[in-house]
Amino acid sequence: MTKELSPREQAVFDIFDANKALTNARLVNLSNLNDEGLGFLEQAWTRADTERRRKVIASLVHLSETDLTLDFSRAFIFCLADSDEDIRLQAISGLEAEENPIFVVSLLRALKDVSVKVRAAAAMALGAFALQGELGGLPPSHADKIYTALLEVLDNKDEQIEVHRRALEAISPFSLPRVKKLIEKAYHSGNMNLKASAIYAMGRNCDPVWLTPLTAELSSAETEMRYEAASACGELGAKEAVPHLVKLTSDSDTQVKEAAMKALGEIGGEESKQALRKLSKSTNTQTSEAAKAALKELLFCEDPLSPEFQMHQHWLAAK
Repeated sequence: MTKELSPREQAVFDIFDANKALTNARLVNLSNLNDEGLGFLEQAWTRADTERRRKVIASLVHLSETDLTLDFSRAFIFCLADSDEDIRLQAISGLEAEENPIFVVSLLRALKDVSVKVRAAAAMALGAFALQGELGGLPPSHADKIYTALLEVLDNKDEQIEVHRRALEAISPFSLPRVKKLIEKAYHSGNMNLKASAIYAMGRNCDPVWLTPLTAELSSAETEMRYEAASACGELGAKEAVPHLVKLTSDSDTQVKEAAMKALGEIGGEESKQALRKLSKSTNTQTSEAAKAALKELLFCEDPLSPEFQMHQHWLAAK
């Protein structure tokens, strides 16, 4: 005699029924899975075709981003073992917002996946945990494992350039001499993709030693380099870069302009404030909105309770 399914088990079964709608009301049953629920997910998952599985995990990722009370992490970890590359990529995407070090082991495993795209995505996801580790938010043993695994990738000469790039970006928060040498090597490698990642890594490394190359790259002929350098200067909080960033707010590339404005908002100071105020009055809507957002960040960081910040908030609301 077949065991009668509980309402939750039936809902999970229906999720993988291609003839039934994939509703949020059903998907929430995959949140906060216990061991028994995970076992039932595995049964239902293996019976579904690839297309349905792809739709399910894409929906879970979207739902997890819109409703922070839901926890699909156990489902995402389970999906890291799926045979389909797209599903494994979605699973990593779902884990990117997680901060619990329990997920580090799964991401380290994904760093050795057969897929280049999955390895690169895993490296990127580990970058957030690397930053936690540098700031003391992870157990030292976890931070050491992340550093060692990423270093292994970077030392592997047979690894694909895309994975190297993401591993360099991920390892960059660690303030260790070896990391600085890796960033320096990538910057002078002659490979434009690696150089862009090195500039990005300089910002995450948060060492003033990078100010000279970053300032130089703000006037690079390459759009990507100017963009990455502007963003990195914001990460560094480099007040010395403010005059250069102000000039960059007139750049011919929209993304570079917006990166420069965002950096000014992060760095702060009177010169940044005046430049952003002027830009917030631009007749170009996109420029004006980007400047207002950066100015809001600047004023909030100075003092969220200040009358000036409150006035800015009222001014934005009135627009």
